[in-house]
Amino acid sequence: MSKYQSTKVVELGSCAFRQWRATHSHCQYLHGYQLKAKLWFGCNELDEKNWCVDFGGLKELKQHLKELFDHTTTVALDDPELETFKELDKKGLVQLRVFEDGVGIERVAEAVYKQANDFIKFHTKDRCWVEKVEVFEHEDNSATYSDCSNEVVKDISTTTQALEQTKVTTSKPKVVKDKDVSKKKPSKGLTDLPGNSTKTKGNWFGGTTWG
Repeated sequence: MSKYQSTKVVELGSCAFRQWRATHSHCQYLHGYQLKAKLWFGCNELDEKNWCVDFGGLKELKQHLKELFDHTTTVALDDPELETFKELDKKGLVQLRVFEDGVGIERVAEAVYKQANDFIKFHTKDRCWVEKVEVFEHEDNSATYSDCSNEVVKDISTTTQALEQTKVTTSKPKVVKDKDVSKKKPSKGLTDLPGNSTKTKGNWFGGTTWG
């Protein structure tokens, strides 16, 4: 658990879903929600302004999430009618988003978490992270997602710091040569959005990258 937490609610926009596996209910048909997400940020050290996260610095993240969900149609990669939806996308009738691991409010929470956590850790140089995300279909229905591996990483970091402070070492440090270091260009901490095409934004949505 982090020492400090702050929260932010962001509008994701109106999104259409099809859960083809829900053959027992009307969720198998295209249906829509006005999605909203609540993000919990955590840190153990505040910044120079005594903030956990600068809410004013979230504009790019909020825009990125809107492009993922607002006025889009979200289906699963294994949907039997995927090619039909791709044709609708090609004709400009929908903005298609394809999720590898299926759709549903829980998957939306997971997707928002991954995008937001990468963004926050990148822009705070790992000082902050996202504790969890809750996404609302409407006021009565919501789902949350959190990544337990974050806690493991923080525990390992704390243990490592303790070892360094007491001069305890168990093995010689590995020497990493400059030629072995990746020369990737810095990004904004955001993952490419899933989907097939867009009519207005070049090739931003090419390919499916995560669920």
